[in-house]
Amino acid sequence: MSDITDNLLGNYLRDRRMRLDPAAFGFSGRRRTPGLRREEVAQRANISATWYTWLEQGRGGAPSPEVLDRIASSLMLTEPEREHLFILGLGRPPEVRYKPFEGVTPRLQRLLDSLEISPALIKTATWDVVAWNRAASVVLTDFGKLPPAERNILRRMFFDPHVRNAQHDWEGLARFVVGAFRADVARAGATSEVTQLVDELCRTSAEFKALWRENDVLGHGEGVKRFNHPTLGPMELEHSSFAVDGRPDLSMIVYNPVDSALADRIRAIVKSQRPSSRRQAAE
Repeated sequence: MSDITDNLLGNYLRDRRMRLDPAAFGFSGRRRTPGLRREEVAQRANISATWYTWLEQGRGGAPSPEVLDRIASSLMLTEPEREHLFILGLGRPPEVRYKPFEGVTPRLQRLLDSLEISPALIKTATWDVVAWNRAASVVLTDFGKLPPAERNILRRMFFDPHVRNAQHDWEGLARFVVGAFRADVARAGATSEVTQLVDELCRTSAEFKALWRENDVLGHGEGVKRFNHPTLGPMELEHSSFAVDGRPDLSMIVYNPVDSALADRIRAIVKSQRPSSRRQAAE
């Protein structure tokens, strides 16, 4: 087997190292090859220069996650590059590091807006709705009229009587929501970030508290949502959930009408009503 495929980790480290500008890190002197020297990377990562050399040569043994993290920082790797480093070094991606919501890009908002008859929204790992399209405003909820704190799906599910009364099967939906929420939080590494929300829900909703204590974990890739719309009457929408690439804190949910007749009804109400702003809820 060639060195190119036999020492993937070492080749990757060497390539990343040789792309860096020594002057940008305060290293000077004439060099025969481009990039940082091995001992300079080791110095920045606070590890042994000998051990780092062995790692590039494919004989250093399996590195620890902590060491890989330090090497990733010393080489100024991006998040995708850091993930690739962990996969090469440990055979798995790194543990997720939760990042607070930083806003939805205009491109992502335009994607939502392009879905004329399909209500669509972006939610965080803590289930705050942070972006939506016009169809979502008129078919689901006009999130633009709500304060940011009230755009949380769990708060609306357990505290808003209008949401409860509109559901075809509130108990079944509540169980699904809590199980899917728990899975999202763990996947995004946001357990500590939702402590306050979970405590609040447990204090004020015996139903949430009971469901939370069951420790069920559910996926929510796709399904069917049934509810009563105040204008359109009974609604049945298929929903699919999509991860936002590079943003483990965000996911997109798209609801599609189950038949053409319902699609026509949604199109008519979307055209007839003027919802509030669909801009991201980052205030």
